[in-house]
Amino acid sequence: MNKYELALVVSAKLEDEERAAVVEKAKGYITRYNGVITEVEEWGKKRLAYEIQHQREGFYYFIQFEADAACPAEVERHVRIMDNVLRYLIVRKDAE
Repeated sequence: MNKYELALVVSAKLEDEERAAVVEKAKGYITRYNGVITEVEEWGKKRLAYEIQHQREGFYYFIQFEADAACPAEVERHVRIMDNVLRYLIVRKDAE
């Protein structure tokens, strides 16, 4: 199994419960495709480098997980169409 990191930028206009639901939904996609979540980091509200969907701020989340090679493509396919996700990125982490 490979190690991956999913970076999510979630809309700052959402309430805490809605934001938590967005992150849980993304975590659910990882576990649905046989991924194992190892760590979730919440960096909080940060100013964006440029305006995205008329918003200047977003909440940053970093989800580390282990999965086989097919999982990231499936997770990306679902996260891409989530309404309140401004940006996302899945990267493979190198073995240390």
